[in-house]
Amino acid sequence: MIVPFILLLISLGGVAAAWLVPGLWDLILLTGPMAVASLWLLLRAWRTPRNRDRNLERVVDQPPARKWFSRPPKAVPQWIVIDGSNVMHWADETPRIEPLREVVAHLQGLGYTPGVVFDANAGYLLAGRYQHDRAFGKLLGLPQDRIMVVPKGEPADPTILRAAEDLDARVVTNDRYRDWVDEFPQVRQPGFLIRGGYREGKLWLDLDDAQPAQTRRVLAPSR
Repeated sequence: MIVPFILLLISLGGVAAAWLVPGLWDLILLTGPMAVASLWLLLRAWRTPRNRDRNLERVVDQPPARKWFSRPPKAVPQWIVIDGSNVMHWADETPRIEPLREVVAHLQGLGYTPGVVFDANAGYLLAGRYQHDRAFGKLLGLPQDRIMVVPKGEPADPTILRAAEDLDARVVTNDRYRDWVDEFPQVRQPGFLIRGGYREGKLWLDLDDAQPAQTRRVLAPSR
């Protein structure tokens, strides 16, 4: 701040001399702009430290985490694909929606994000008429974009396996997909296919094929 102050004094002295001393009027052409420039430098030097101190106080007052991010990162979904046409036969070999509801609810309770794939005839087996994605979504309490009914005449198996491959997910089913091993060799990997069913009215899921049968998770009784 000292240098701008000295320049301001010198330039103001020159302006005063130009006004008071005859023959020095041309001096104001030099000292006038100098006075304006030195005044601007003086004001800037005076304001900058105060602003810097205020900004520093603001940073110090913030919690440490807020210096680096404004919101917590979103959790990545842990997808799992359910073979709907297979699971709906689990209770007593009769197509029913209840086993699917139990499996979906339990997997959600474990933190999974389930998606369900059906054969085109699943609606006929359950209700005697065709059921589309939205109808199954309402029955299972899932968004429509997590339900897929494959087109008529197409097998659901490759759609299920391709979805699991794309989502890096496992598949809940008792089907072994032997016809699709060449195209989807991951079906041979332990734990990729999660078997399940009912024992004495209780639902079980083999969440790890490498575990012995006695360690399988036993769930709530079937309704």
